[in-house]
This record gives sequence, structure tokens and C-alpha cells, in this order.
Amino acid sequence: MEKDNKFIVTPKTEKTVTITVRIDTETNNKLENVAFKSSRSRNEIINKALKFALDNMEFVEN
Repeated sequence: MEKDNKFIVTPKTEKTVTITVRIDTETNNKLENVAFKSSRSRNEIINKALKFALDNMEFVEN
């Protein structure tokens, strides 16, 4: 009897994009430290920080 082994690939459902940003060395060092202390990836920390900033941003007219 032949075994029906298939490698099934489904479309990726997560909606993400890749971007490149430049940050200063001090910010990178802080990011690395937070990532290490929290056992989270830099990507997770950056996403949480961006979400928080965007959700709590306030524009002030001059």
C-alpha cells in the first residue's frame, strides 16, 4: 500500500510588511537590552512600541 505523503502549502494569512529604518546607536542599545530582558524579539518590541505610539499620539497645533 502506497503512503500518500504530501507537502501542503497554504497562503500566508498574516498581514505584515517589511520596512527598513535607521535608528541611532543609543536607541538600538536600549532596544537590545529590553529585548534581552523580556525574552522577546526586537521585532516584537518594535511592533509594541509603534502600536502604543500610534494609539496614543496627539497632534498639537502651533
